[in-house]
Amino acid sequence: MRTELHIPSDLRFLNIAESWLLGSLEIEIGDEVDWTRQSARLRLALVEAYSNVVRHAHRDQPNLPVLIRLEVKDRDLSLEIWDYGQGYDLSTYLAPSPEDCQEHGYGWLILNRLMDRVEYRLQVDGRNCLKLEASLIAGSQ
Repeated sequence: MRTELHIPSDLRFLNIAESWLLGSLEIEIGDEVDWTRQSARLRLALVEAYSNVVRHAHRDQPNLPVLIRLEVKDRDLSLEIWDYGQGYDLSTYLAPSPEDCQEHGYGWLILNRLMDRVEYRLQVDGRNCLKLEASLIAGSQ
């Protein structure tokens, strides 16, 4: 199954994006997955990715659309978040250190802890793509 959502760069639409993601997964996968465990993980990853686009890549430009694409094969999912911002150079990223009391920079760390694979591509046909991949645990485990 493959589906996508075009959504404004506005945090007021976050609940719509969450409902679309979880609803699409539940329709496709059904009760094969323990949704109580998986939904929190997936919601947090989506919230982190989408809010970063809204607050950083599309800052003060709610007219720029965000494309969220979902692909599911068995219990493996791929979630892509596309934006039109300048992009972020990951070679300049420094992981936050607890003793520095840093306020920003935790997003990349969070996404890599939540998902099985995280990939970021800069300027693909004028857009940037954050790709998140995960295998969902079966409900009986």
